[in-house]
Amino acid sequence: MSSTDFPSSWRDPEYVATVVGVLATGALVFYSALTQSGLTVEEVIFVVLAITLPAGIAYEIARRWG
Repeated sequence: MSSTDFPSSWRDPEYVATVVGVLATGALVFYSALTQSGLTVEEVIFVVLAITLPAGIAYEIARRWG
């Protein structure tokens, strides 16, 4: 695999979106570890939005600056 197969630049929108998505997922996992309740429909929607919105915004910002 050559180095061009995997994006590794902070200017690459896919790389930035992946990093932000992983950080958002980690933050939600940390938060869920602190709470003891089960997931409701509203919480599932919140989780999906809390991961995809920051990743999508980061992708657009990196795409426009790159």
